[in-house]
Amino acid sequence: MIRQNRNREKLANYYNMFTQMGTLDPNVHPWVAESWEKSKQHNIDIKRFNDLQGLNKDELKILQGHHRAAIEYMQEYTEGIKDFLQEYDLSLLLLDKDCNVLKNYSSPYNRLLSKKIEGVNLQLENVGTFSANITAQYKSMFWLFGPEMWLQNYHDCDSGSAPIFVCGEMNYIVTILCRDYDKLPQDAIISLLMSIKTAMEIHLKQKTFLQAQKTILDATPFAVYHILKNGDVAYANKLGESRLAGIGAIDKDVTLNLNEVLLNYQHTPIYKGFDGISCINQEVTWTTTSKTYEDITTVIPIKDEFDQSVSSVVTVTMPIEDLRMLVAHAAGYTAKYSLDTIVGDSTACVSMKDRAMRAARKNNHILLQGEPGTGKQRLAHGIHMAGLRANGPLISINCGDVPPELLEQELFGAKTGQEVSHPGKLELASGGSLLMDEIEKLPLSLAEKLAHALQTRKIRRIGEDIERSINMRIIASSDGNLRRLCEKNLFDESLFEIISRSIIHLPPLRSRREDILLLANSIMSELLAQHKIPAKEWSDEAIKVLSEYDWPGNIKQLQGVIENAVLSTSSNIIKAENINLMGNIKPDSKWKEDKEIFIRAWQSAGGNVSRLANLLGVSRVTLYRYIKKYGVEK
Repeated sequence: MIRQNRNREKLANYYNMFTQMGTLDPNVHPWVAESWEKSKQHNIDIKRFNDLQGLNKDELKILQGHHRAAIEYMQEYTEGIKDFLQEYDLSLLLLDKDCNVLKNYSSPYNRLLSKKIEGVNLQLENVGTFSANITAQYKSMFWLFGPEMWLQNYHDCDSGSAPIFVCGEMNYIVTILCRDYDKLPQDAIISLLMSIKTAMEIHLKQKTFLQAQKTILDATPFAVYHILKNGDVAYANKLGESRLAGIGAIDKDVTLNLNEVLLNYQHTPIYKGFDGISCINQEVTWTTTSKTYEDITTVIPIKDEFDQSVSSVVTVTMPIEDLRMLVAHAAGYTAKYSLDTIVGDSTACVSMKDRAMRAARKNNHILLQGEPGTGKQRLAHGIHMAGLRANGPLISINCGDVPPELLEQELFGAKTGQEVSHPGKLELASGGSLLMDEIEKLPLSLAEKLAHALQTRKIRRIGEDIERSINMRIIASSDGNLRRLCEKNLFDESLFEIISRSIIHLPPLRSRREDILLLANSIMSELLAQHKIPAKEWSDEAIKVLSEYDWPGNIKQLQGVIENAVLSTSSNIIKAENINLMGNIKPDSKWKEDKEIFIRAWQSAGGNVSRLANLLGVSRVTLYRYIKKYGVEK
């Protein structure tokens, strides 16, 4: 609130009437009157500060550190007006919103305030009525004439305070004290105060915006650059600085000119950008003396509003490898299981998990071997999550599910058009792991090509001559014994040598019977939670059935049997008769017409004719007839 000059004798009389007799003249400004009454209630001495103690040196240093931007700006601002402040004996203070004095910018020869004022709190309960604490209360500029101040020592000077708002919130207060009010007009001081307020608010708002902008740019997965026409890099975000350092473009904290580090600079979209040509998400090759990079690049020219000339460009780039990793994460190519999710307390299971943990911490390729259904895929997920590549993608491919003629394209990628080329899973897994299920079904010629790629860490997409680097770990799984397959020339020996540096054998369920009930309970708990089914438990007879069965299909078969028992039993007790060891395959006549159902039943029985005959409720003779009919071999 800007107030016109007042008669000081009258103001002094109002002050004396109140402090001596308690009488409040109606002409006293309402804000001042309220402040006087509170000052009196707090028993503030009118002759001196009330036991005023400032922050100690260390506390003040910490407080000033929190407000360094505002303090440094005021220091720069007052540097230009220090002669003015000294000539008119002006005291200039910067306070935080709680009225703590952050900095005194007064001349060293100022008669009003010494440097000791820094760290002192000027709230009403400490100093009584003062322009700064009125501004703090009402969040408004306020001019206080000398006789209105509570402390008599300051009655011969006026005080003006202005709030400093940043992003809609009052953060600071600037206060000026003036003793030579006859020499310097009140309007001049108010103009100075307004000037400081406006300039500081603009500066702090811009600084807050720039800090937020920098944080955003540093957090983005792209390298962002502002490049001048001569090739100088005016700005780079955190990732951009890292990449510049990686190509030797930063020497002793000085960023070199791009003409000096990029051999093909004049053939890049950046150079063309200075002709006003934009580039959006284009695949660009950058050539340096040490390495060649491939990026997805966007270049936007910054044009002058008047003549559309271009003096600089903004460039956003992302390495193709990083983009693939980002896409892989977005597509859900991440591990779903940790090693902790592998259930089992048996010696065989604990030993397997320990070996998996040790293998995960190395960077070797890994081979998982075990019967079908032993949990190789879950273990592979756990190894990926426990390894150094956990932040990278986990890409999967089943070598038995993809036709041989398409498998090479799936792994190595292919050029499908004049300007269209797709990466394969070896590239998509960059920085992470490639899980190759049923690797024993990989054709020999393709296995040999894969072995060469893993040795050189380079590949070529089908139909291309461009050599690309790969960086992933293979986690291969096999139902059979790869070493024996190599001896029979059914699997490439060179590939086996590469992936078998860490071999982990997964024990069959029949060799870890003490884990069967733990697994059954874990599977049941997941099913109950998933389907929101009330709690169930096993009868003793059911436990006996589960524990004594050989489980030729291992954990996968157990999963199907448990799921069938839990979902088909209405009672909260699952009995032995509720357990169908063929899972969702029922002993009806459908197997007589459907080969697939018969084979699944045959697998559930582990290829044991007597067991299958009992499960299906038929004689062995009848069963042999259908085995011959379907051409099934053990």
